[in-house]
Amino acid sequence: MAELERRVEALESAASSQPPVDAAPVPTHAPPAAPEAPVFDGGRLWALDGLKERVGGRGAVLFTGATSAGQGTTYEWQFGVLVDDLLGELADVADIGRFTDALAALAQPARLRVLLAVLEGRHTSAELGAIEGSGTTGQLYHHVRQLTAAGWLRSTERGRYEIPPERVVPLLVILAAARR
Repeated sequence: MAELERRVEALESAASSQPPVDAAPVPTHAPPAAPEAPVFDGGRLWALDGLKERVGGRGAVLFTGATSAGQGTTYEWQFGVLVDDLLGELADVADIGRFTDALAALAQPARLRVLLAVLEGRHTSAELGAIEGSGTTGQLYHHVRQLTAAGWLRSTERGRYEIPPERVVPLLVILAAARR
């Protein structure tokens, strides 16, 4: 026990001699950042700093990304929304279905597998039908139809699908936010 107390004391002493970290306070209800998340710009919160410079009031939400996914296609995208505008849209009970429909389409494991396969370059019905867990042809058609109705997929020609370019980064943001 004495050895453990000595180690804790050494750690506390080392931590108190470190300079403060340049970071915004984290709300107590927010999960900690994933340990494997990359640090950009020496850990400085440059995207957050830029957002705060441009927005007042109750704030805003910004998500952005750049990726080369599926057959070398490059996607660069950013979107921001004022918190008041977003909460105003969510307060409209008649229109809230568009939010829940888009999220519900992602909540089914087979649909998420289909989306990830399309993101990785499989686009035809035959390629999607070969995905483990996609179910029967009828079930696959149902999943594709749900994803298309929610805006996560679109048909480029008969039996061929793609994720609309403006949905690639939002999909990745939702998946990143859902990680534990």
